Amino acid sequence: MKVLFIGGSGIISSACSALAVERGIDLYLLNRGQTTNRRIPGAVKTLIGDIRDRAAVAGVLESHTFDVVVDWIAYTPEHIATDLALFRGRVGQYIFISSASVYQKPPARLPITEETPLDNPFWDYSRDKIACERALLAAYREVGFPVTIVRPSHTYDRTLLPLHGGYTVIDRMRRGKPILIHGDGTSLWTLTHHRDFARGFLGLLGETRAIGEDYHITSDEWLTWNEIARLLGHAAGVEPVIAHVPSETVARFDTRWGDSLLGDKSHCAMFDNSKIKSIVPDFVATIPFARGAREIVSWYDSYPDKRRVDDGFDALLDRIIAAQTAVGPA
Repeated sequence: MKVLFIGGSGIISSACSALAVERGIDLYLLNRGQTTNRRIPGAVKTLIGDIRDRAAVAGVLESHTFDVVVDWIAYTPEHIATDLALFRGRVGQYIFISSASVYQKPPARLPITEETPLDNPFWDYSRDKIACERALLAAYREVGFPVTIVRPSHTYDRTLLPLHGGYTVIDRMRRGKPILIHGDGTSLWTLTHHRDFARGFLGLLGETRAIGEDYHITSDEWLTWNEIARLLGHAAGVEPVIAHVPSETVARFDTRWGDSLLGDKSHCAMFDNSKIKSIVPDFVATIPFARGAREIVSWYDSYPDKRRVDDGFDALLDRIIAAQTAVGPA
């Protein structure tokens, strides 16, 4: 199977690239050839090009057709228009990486299934992903474009802390400074290790039953945000001091962070994975976040140059927490 990943070295896609090569897939990556924290397997064939430059990429791809194309970095309908122009009639299956944040917020019922309405009035990122899905499904209905839609939820690797602020959060924990958790920290959330995601995802490549369908792929482990913070703290060797702050308060200080909370993380996210398991029956997520947290902290502890403290974000947290302390508990 000849497969093209547009991207392929990111947090989610890197695990999929590694597993694809392990399974004998003839994998090509189209990217700008920039450096990454993640190793690209030696068997991968790299095509250098910027997908945002349609004319240049058309030249890079002109001699190729693919069984599967996966676009990991399409975010707007304009990006989808480029892909339709490049790959219509030249691909057996096109997989769009959407986002589980497209599902109704707040959800009317849990767990979330693929039948949950797509409606996120809080976050432009999610609304753009919804628009992408609609454009692709229109192309499927009207001209038979062979699309499959995949919706990851919060998927991480050893380089990605699930709390906003990156390593600065671990640094604050170790200095005994409070970290910020939105709301009262009791909403349930799903974190998925990228190697677990890859096992479900690879089963969709070349699967004709998946064309015209949509799937989310997540862990079945549900944790509160308080538990997520404590697991990270324990991996770092400390008991974290947690300050609870309403998401609306965060949004007043930092709009982008607030949008991601109000449009996603402040709501419970629990998923029914029956649909992906029906087509990839051996898929099961096996890496709990307790193990993932240890991987994350170990990676940062192993690479001093990655332990960067963002002084601006550190000061922002101090301001937000001080403001909340002045008005009382969240």
